[in-house]
This record gives sequence, structure tokens and C-alpha cells, in this order.
Amino acid sequence: MDSEKTQKFVAKLWEDSIIPELMEYIRIPNKSPLYDPQWQEHGHTDRAVSLIEQWCRRQPIDGMRFETMRLEGRTPLLFFDIPGNSAGCVLLYGHLDKQPEMTGWREGLGPWNPVVENDKLYGRGGADDGYAVFAALTAIRALQDQHAPHARCVVIIEACEESGSYDLPYYIETLQSRIGVPDFIVCLDSGCGNYDQLWCTSSLRGLVVGDLSVQMLKEGVHSGDGSGVVASSFRVMRQLLSRLEDEKTGEILVRDFHVEIPRQAAEQAAYTAQILGNEVFSKFPMLPGVQPVNNNPTELILNRTWRPALATTGAAGLPALQDAGNVLRPMTAVRVSLRIPPGCDPVRASERLKKVFELDPPYGAHVKFDLGQYAAGWSAPAMRPWLSESVGRASETFFGEKAAFMGEGGSIPFMDMLGKKFPQAQFLITGVLGPNSNAHGPNEFLHIPTGEKLTCCIAHVLADHFKKH
Repeated sequence: MDSEKTQKFVAKLWEDSIIPELMEYIRIPNKSPLYDPQWQEHGHTDRAVSLIEQWCRRQPIDGMRFETMRLEGRTPLLFFDIPGNSAGCVLLYGHLDKQPEMTGWREGLGPWNPVVENDKLYGRGGADDGYAVFAALTAIRALQDQHAPHARCVVIIEACEESGSYDLPYYIETLQSRIGVPDFIVCLDSGCGNYDQLWCTSSLRGLVVGDLSVQMLKEGVHSGDGSGVVASSFRVMRQLLSRLEDEKTGEILVRDFHVEIPRQAAEQAAYTAQILGNEVFSKFPMLPGVQPVNNNPTELILNRTWRPALATTGAAGLPALQDAGNVLRPMTAVRVSLRIPPGCDPVRASERLKKVFELDPPYGAHVKFDLGQYAAGWSAPAMRPWLSESVGRASETFFGEKAAFMGEGGSIPFMDMLGKKFPQAQFLITGVLGPNSNAHGPNEFLHIPTGEKLTCCIAHVLADHFKKH
């Protein structure tokens, strides 16, 4: 491939076609079914699918067969089959469903209001990861534009990832004979440590989410009458959470949720810390004077990639401040999100977490833990020489810097599934979610130059994959 031609071709397609399409996509509030249980009635997912369908059908890709699959009662899935020139097979993956709105968007921005500002496209879902289908097909187009051969490519875009990909196994089973056995898997739903080089994700954490409730009374009572006699449900909740987490350090106290950190992962974290330095924590919008939990960037990287961590993401039973009277409330409930490291079984972790919370509750409180979604973590197999050399050359060619490797703290449930199903496959997990891009939060953005360069890198690696065969 001619790298200069590739850059010009990709940049023009992004400017003329992809960015306008992504702006229309951002306008659609197609939240994942976990956050919009009435997604079918609302029709937003179908609108997003239709938008993407129309763009894809306009792409002059040789031999592409394209289908929107709809299993009964399940979110749709886009399936592309593009013939190739070798015996190999590449599977490229992304998703089109979105996280909910979240508060805190700055003036002029909003989750469903696309805005281009200083090389950034703001709005929910553009980077996480509506861009994926556009980047994947554009990379293949860039190859065909130069008559560069490539292997057969299968592209899968699901609409349930933000809910744990619970529909995806049914589609994979249905499509098994049509997919075949890919020897190379590309996932575009991950992050990057900066916007200066190609980042490859070496591991992902798993996840256990559930609702923990504490009930003490049949109904609320005057706090002056009941406090000191009946324990506060909030105080009992604090005790239960302290069984799991040291509130002073954030360490998860139950060892069942830990794994031994591989030496390679520790060495990789140390090297990444040298690249990023204080960017490991300065990328977060912390208020003036707020400090990270540790001043050592290596430890912070390991904290977010290979150690468990707890977040409380929602609450019930607590009135708004303006409605908070002098009442001892009957119950408190919180949604807990426990990130678990690669290799920690999410099913066993879910069972263990339920026991931690429900066993022997203080004061005989009525405690219940209702499990929500869970997902396994994942650790990438070692890259073979051809892939390691290819991503290195791609990064230096299109970014001007060496490729970098880092684990990610989030989850991509499909990766564990694919790793088990295709154990001989090589993986390239990458993405555009870099510093301040704030996926799931307010002011989410896609860094457009990184999207373009990443598309070029995928085309480069697909060309090298063909050469390997």
C-alpha cells in the first residue's frame, strides 16, 4: 500500500461522509436495552440501524454481502461478509447501542446534540463506538482503492454491548457456519492512552453489577423518635459495603475477587507509566486540589486493569434534598458495580458477592442483593511476530510514534467469548477513547484525527495479514 494515498483517501471519506453520518447517528437516542427496556416500542435502535444500513449500501466494496439480522425478541445485528484473496479470515467487531444521557454536559453540548469543535466530535456514542462500522468498511475500501489484496472479512455490529452483549451468543450460534474460523480478530471498541500513537489493548476487566437493598421499617418514622432506637438503613448499608471495600484505601478486602498479576502485565504497566506519566490521572476532570488514590502511575495503571474496584452508580430510597424531611427512612438501596480482573470467574464472583452482603445482616436487617449484569474479563494472547511488527509499522507510519500496549479497565464481553471460541486467533483490540473523551459520561467526544489514523492502521494491518498467508 501507498501510505500517502491511504491517508488522503481515508481523510477525504471521513470529512465528506463519515463525520456527517456520525452526526446524524449521535442525534438518535438509541440507548442500550438495559437503559431503555421499551427500545422496540420507541424505535430508536431501528432508526440507528436504518441510518447505518443506508450508508453501508452506498459503499462500493467488491462482493460485499450485507444483512440486518433480527432474531425474535432480540436487538438487531448487522452482518457483513466481504470475500477476500486468501485462505485467511478476519472478524471485525463493533457496536451501535449507547449509554444513557448522564448529567453535566457543558453549555452548548448534549448527548444527542452533535458538535464539531477543535478536531473533536461531541455527542453520545460517536467514539463508543458508532464510528466502528464506518472505520472498518473504510479500511477495506482503502485497500480496494489501491487494488491491494486482503483476506475474507466478516464484520459484526451488535446493538446490545452496553447491556452486557446478552443477545450476541444467540447470533453467533446462528451465524457459526457463515462466519467460519477467523484467524485474526479486530475489535474497535477500546481505548487509547493518548492520541499520539496506536494503542493495543492487552487485557480487559470483567464486571459484576447488582442492586443491594437494606430495609429496616415498614414505613418511615420521625427521626427524633426513632433514631437511636432503630438503626439507620444508610448506616447498615455502610457496614455492608465495608465488608467488601476498605473505605480509606478503596482496596477490595475479599481475596476471592483478586488474581495474581502476571509479570508481563506488571512490566507492561511500568513501561506505559513511563510513556504517560501523570497523564494516567490528569486526564480525568478532577476538581482543583483533588488527588489520585496513589501518586505512582504504575500502581494506578495496575489498579484500573488488574485489580478489582468498587463503584456505587445509583441509589434509591433517598429523597431529593429539597424533599428530605426529618424522617428515619425505611430503606436504602444502591447499585454496586464491581470491576473484576481478568481470570476472575464472573459467575463465582456474583455468588460470592451475594454471600458477602446477605450473610448475617446487622440488627437482623432485611438485606437483599439482586444480581444484574455480569461479564468476564479477558487477557490477550501474545502477538505473533507478523502482527507485532505490523502494528509497530502502522503506528510509526500514520501516527509517527511506536505502538503502545495497555490493559483497559472496562469490559467487552464479546472478547472473552471469542477467545474461548477461537483459541488460535490473533487479536488487535484498539479504539479512540483517549484522554478526556469521557465515554459514558458528559461531554463524550471522538478525536477525529485519531479516528482517521486508526482507520489507516487497520487497513495497513489487514494488508499485512494477507501477506502472512
